[in-house]
Amino acid sequence: MKAVVHKKYGPPNTLQIEEVEKPIPSDNEVLVKIYATSVNRTDCATVRGIPFLTRVGTGIFRPKIQISGSEFAGVVEETGENVTFLKKGDKVFGFDDQGLKSHAEYMKISEEKAFSIPQNISFEQAAVSIEGAHYAYNFINKVDLKTGQRVLVNGATGAIGSSAVQLLKYYEAHVTAVCSGEHMDLVKSLGADEVIDYTREDFTKIDQKFQFVFDTVGKSSFFKCRPILENGGVYISSDLGYRAQNLFLPFITPFIKSLFENKKTVFPFPSNIKRSILLIRKLIEEEKFQAVVDRKYALKDILEAYRYVEEGQKLGNVVVKVLEKNE
Repeated sequence: MKAVVHKKYGPPNTLQIEEVEKPIPSDNEVLVKIYATSVNRTDCATVRGIPFLTRVGTGIFRPKIQISGSEFAGVVEETGENVTFLKKGDKVFGFDDQGLKSHAEYMKISEEKAFSIPQNISFEQAAVSIEGAHYAYNFINKVDLKTGQRVLVNGATGAIGSSAVQLLKYYEAHVTAVCSGEHMDLVKSLGADEVIDYTREDFTKIDQKFQFVFDTVGKSSFFKCRPILENGGVYISSDLGYRAQNLFLPFITPFIKSLFENKKTVFPFPSNIKRSILLIRKLIEEEKFQAVVDRKYALKDILEAYRYVEEGQKLGNVVVKVLEKNE
């Protein structure tokens, strides 16, 4: 089968499309024929091996998993002897930030990590419905969000940001979204109550206060956003921040309340992927969530997909079509 392989850490040109052995599922696994996958921020970071700390799990000097890809949608082709819930022909999707080898024509996966695709979406839509939404949900479940509370989302057109806007509206928050002016209509269509054009206005200097500020692109900081946080407000970023400050501030800000005006930061460690997938699947079925798709690439053009994602200007998600047509 064809697969996208990286034998060392580095930029997208370290990736090669090669012929490799088709995987054989173990007793508790299924073999999935991949119809669509994605290229996302998780994949780009994994291929480059950044931040360096993550190499403790992925391999210090070279990747342990040499086929890239973390998100997929496809059809069960074969099942192991102990598989009980899935059967051949089932349409499934999934995500694992530790890597799934999903940039390939086939992959094997534990039955516990493959979930049935909602009937009301395509393989391509399913393939990009989890990664950004999982990280967005891990912003929300780290705080005590209540109905009507004011939340600002910076980077509202990215995979995480566009998901965060939709999830926050599901939880009945008041959402102020930050994006460029040309994409304001898109963000409003996702449910944002107010939209700020960052090319015309610095959102950190507006005369408004928010209970929560979610920086889904990591381009601000707790200190810049502190003036727009209410007393007791919380700042969360998807990025480690300058000198990894977002890893350390969660341990400092809650204990020096007078210095930080009872405002604090939280690091959204992305745990419990299954919980996220079950919620997203439910919302898709109820037509309350739809992943934003920017571009689509064929598997043979996946290096171009990586380069585009690394530019940091994508809207929502990037699809990689492994099969040109659904069978």
